[in-house]
Amino acid sequence: MIPPTFDYTRPTSVDEAVRALADAGEEAKVLAGGQSLLPLLRLRLAFPELVVDVGRIPQLRGVREDGDTLAIGALTTHHDVVHDPLVRRHAGLLAAATATVADPAVRHRGTLGGSLAHADPAGDLPAVALALDAELVVAGPGGRRTIPAREFFVDYLQSALAPDELLVEVRIPKTDGWGFHYEKFHAVAQSWAIVGVAALVRRDDGHIAEARIGLTNMGSTPLRATAAEQALTGADSPQAVARAAEAAAEGTRPSQDLSASPEYREHLARVLTRRAVLTAGGMG
Repeated sequence: MIPPTFDYTRPTSVDEAVRALADAGEEAKVLAGGQSLLPLLRLRLAFPELVVDVGRIPQLRGVREDGDTLAIGALTTHHDVVHDPLVRRHAGLLAAATATVADPAVRHRGTLGGSLAHADPAGDLPAVALALDAELVVAGPGGRRTIPAREFFVDYLQSALAPDELLVEVRIPKTDGWGFHYEKFHAVAQSWAIVGVAALVRRDDGHIAEARIGLTNMGSTPLRATAAEQALTGADSPQAVARAAEAAAEGTRPSQDLSASPEYREHLARVLTRRAVLTAGGMG
């Protein structure tokens, strides 16, 4: 389908982009890698009067260390995230999960910030951001503010970004010493995950001292499996992990669609949590 007509601007700085968004109000959409917005335009699910192309703003790309945190520019592509040595060393879960996103063509164009701002609960990276306790830095007319990932995802395809704000950076605490794994189930290769589980595990003296579990496609937003996280504390065997994983679907509201029923998604959440935690904890 042919997209609707719209005006187009290509700012060269964050300030210029914010001004364009502020002037257009709710009638503007941000274009980064285009892997989320362009399908919406072609399907006529979005009708912006203005598209603000931020793809030529150099300060929005790259990875740097900031003490115990990695600061990743919002325009950093999936491909660059996967292959960046700082990400692989200090945020291995992000690198591993990003390597499973779609296909190489999408990973070369799609961006970390674009994926998070799109706020699709079926996307892989929002749940990973939750598990990593990421923070998202946004710029607006009043300056910059930082939003914890747990507060950023508001509803289906809705984030805490105001219409005149731009996501500029993703800040991820280093997880050196943690085991990690991203496990997902999808019907065909490169399709959206029917359910995905992002697991971080810190072991101490043979047992799980702390676990973080992010769930993909188990509600209208990405979710943390808090009941399973609590139950995993102290687990010291595959049997104990399996028992704790039975709580993975508590508090979730998975959807019914052509891919799966809510009950099947709840089953997948329990199975995939067990697998992800055992792998992350080196207990499988």
